[in-house]
Amino acid sequence: MNRTATALLAAGAAAVVLALLFFAGGTRTGARRLGDEPTVRVEMDENGAVRELPMEEYIMGVVGGEMGRLPAEGGEEQDWPHEAYAAQAILARSFALSFLDDEGRVNISTDVREAQAYRPENITPAIRRAVEATRGQVMVHRGEYVKAWFHSYSGGHTATAKEGLNYQEDEPGFVKAVKLPENRYVPEEHRSWTASFPLSEVSEAIVELADVGKVEDVRILERGPSGRATTLEVTGSRGTERVHAAELRIALGPERMKSTLLSRLEVQDGRLVMEGSGFGHGVGLSQWDAYAMAVEGKKAEEILKAFFNDIEIEKAWD
Repeated sequence: MNRTATALLAAGAAAVVLALLFFAGGTRTGARRLGDEPTVRVEMDENGAVRELPMEEYIMGVVGGEMGRLPAEGGEEQDWPHEAYAAQAILARSFALSFLDDEGRVNISTDVREAQAYRPENITPAIRRAVEATRGQVMVHRGEYVKAWFHSYSGGHTATAKEGLNYQEDEPGFVKAVKLPENRYVPEEHRSWTASFPLSEVSEAIVELADVGKVEDVRILERGPSGRATTLEVTGSRGTERVHAAELRIALGPERMKSTLLSRLEVQDGRLVMEGSGFGHGVGLSQWDAYAMAVEGKKAEEILKAFFNDIEIEKAWD
């Protein structure tokens, strides 16, 4: 995420700009009740246009973008369980507030590499109901909004931020690596996957991570608390360097190298071959595990507390 300084905009009586609430007087207030529903300035990634939206309308579009609907047999899509949508809505609010607070921003981008996906065309009646049912609810950890990371499927064990994201600051107190029960609902392509990359492609992809020339070998040196690969040793025509597995995943493409929860990583016949489980960085809420919990009768607050440590659900506005 980019850190930028922006000028604060005046807010009307009916629509309060979030950044003004956070930075009035030039000081950071932390989590507190905001009173009125704030307005957020959403910067559209596809064309750079900026739309001012009530926060709840923005959250509906985020849930539509980050969860949408489930594909089903015969091509018919289905809704996620209500409590899974509700958990995602609370998480999305918390992330947005934390992002704008930490980054000193007025705008929030729809670029998923920076913030959260926003797809208003995916809003369904079920998504609308879940957002309305959790209106104003946010996650708070020790007086601060939670930077609520999430991913598609944990592979059975969530990750620490340093392990899954190569997070450079102190490990957040609200993040925990937790082992989860067997999930019979997760799609097979997320439960177990394989990927193969020509070494020439790997060499091009990691040139900014490791100046080793033509890649010849890649090995796992270290793993994190969840078993995810963390430190990799990359050997090439110009030497050997260490690379974080999370950075390699981004470089190769996170849709292809689905996770760093690897059971196999080796060079074979001029290709980097890997096998693994899970989809996403593994930090925070696992959407498919939230699905299973919701089907089994868990409420949104119970779901969130399964993935985040020492949090409370509070009402930021009515």
